[in-house]
Amino acid sequence: MNPIIDIYQSLNLDPKFFLPFGKYKAKIDLKVLDTLKDKKEGKLILVTAINPTPAGEGKTTTSIGLAQGLKFIGKSPILALREPSLGPVFGLKGGATGGGVSSVVPEEDINLHFTGDLHAITAANNLLSALIDNHIFQGNELDIQDVKWPRVMDMNDRNLRKIQTNLREDQFIITAASEVMAVLSLSSDIFDLKRRLDNILVGYNSKKQPVLVSDLGASDAMVLLLKEAMNPNLVQALEGVPTLMHCGPFANIAHGCNSLVATKLGLKLGDYLVTEAGFGADLGMEKFLHLKMPHLNHDVDAVVIVATLRALKLHGNAENYSEANMSALKEGMKNLEKHIENIKTFNLPFVISLNHFDNDPQEEVEYVLSWAKNNDYNIALSKGFKEGGKGMQDLANIVVNIAEKQSSFKPIYQPSKDIQKNIESIAKNIYGAKDVVFSNSALKDIETYQSLGWHLPICMAKTPLSLSGDGSLKGRPEGFTIEITKVRPSLGAGFLVAQTKGIMVMPGLNKTPRALRFKLQSDGEVREVDNDT
Repeated sequence: MNPIIDIYQSLNLDPKFFLPFGKYKAKIDLKVLDTLKDKKEGKLILVTAINPTPAGEGKTTTSIGLAQGLKFIGKSPILALREPSLGPVFGLKGGATGGGVSSVVPEEDINLHFTGDLHAITAANNLLSALIDNHIFQGNELDIQDVKWPRVMDMNDRNLRKIQTNLREDQFIITAASEVMAVLSLSSDIFDLKRRLDNILVGYNSKKQPVLVSDLGASDAMVLLLKEAMNPNLVQALEGVPTLMHCGPFANIAHGCNSLVATKLGLKLGDYLVTEAGFGADLGMEKFLHLKMPHLNHDVDAVVIVATLRALKLHGNAENYSEANMSALKEGMKNLEKHIENIKTFNLPFVISLNHFDNDPQEEVEYVLSWAKNNDYNIALSKGFKEGGKGMQDLANIVVNIAEKQSSFKPIYQPSKDIQKNIESIAKNIYGAKDVVFSNSALKDIETYQSLGWHLPICMAKTPLSLSGDGSLKGRPEGFTIEITKVRPSLGAGFLVAQTKGIMVMPGLNKTPRALRFKLQSDGEVREVDNDT
């Protein structure tokens, strides 16, 4: 690792905006954006994926590798990534800093406490919960009867999905899925942060009228906890690419993108800003395009869609997707084809990145490359995990080429007064659903929001493992129904969250969580080890 001051100095920014957190981490004062307002923006490259296996397909590794590949061919790239949550770090998926020589460092710091952003979000959220309950306890001047605000914790704990306090029934959700996370991610500055916090729905009074944070007067104290977290974090990829890693909303139950301010800053600082959207293109990419991009005032210049042989074989119903299985591979291409159709519907240029593993059968690799060529799709074999930027130069060259072409983004839907129609537009056009069924509770929610004039974009909460709402349906399912069980307002973030059947906003740990693999070593360091050793 280079000292982080060296990475900062390579950006040619005024030293007064440098906020160090030790030798290898820093924040950049958000006020720096005022000094860059007249600077031309670079190209925006969005990395997405097909529907993954439970362990993921290396989308972050590909993003880091691509940025290093752009540097290798002589460009000036910047990375903008999401911060990890402790839930996955100690659960199933693990950290979120890439892999091999396409990693962001210092990995352990980033995956654990980093610069304290997620702790600040957790504290601000729970301060509001405490103020709500205290207001009710102290006489309830606002007549709050139905509290809609949950508590949060940045850890998987299924037993906190419902709790009973002396005052009322409550719940915890994971910090990465919280509205405060979404608000911080989408705020353009500290004043926009306060405005969005003021708009958060606390609950309803006895007349069924909404009570907001502005009514409670809690936003300034929340800003106090969040003001340092508002500044983007600066770290580095292993090959020295400056990396802005800021905010970390999940993409299956939140909007799945890094912060607006980090993306804006990255566009000002590099020829190419490489960023990712969580999980598959049906989730993170769709949300980036509909929920985040309107605030950027900058269209996506190119989309990279990551695929792996193992995920393609999984979608071809292979029992063991790590083994050679040409028939399963051919069948699984239907999943990739659907995602490509969606990207085309948005009218965006794209390239397929086939993320390479050492044990990939060469015959299967050649099949995918030929399939893409026969369909006139851009494709590159990505070897960033093992070779870093050198192994990503083919992808980097294709990205540079297609990003020069004029893109003309077309949204799938325009938010209308018909909330059901907005939800159906995503489910039918992006997922391929035949029907959308709403629970009585969801219909009641929608009726309330429409009567209050909350005509907002939709953030879908859905399994990442399938185009459908059922994680067991692989490939390109057809004739399926999406079931909407709940619709909740995220007024501060500026969207409505439509929750599909089976989605939990507080995940649980798996049977053998990663937390149990960390062991204290004789040198005093704690490392992840195989449980058999």
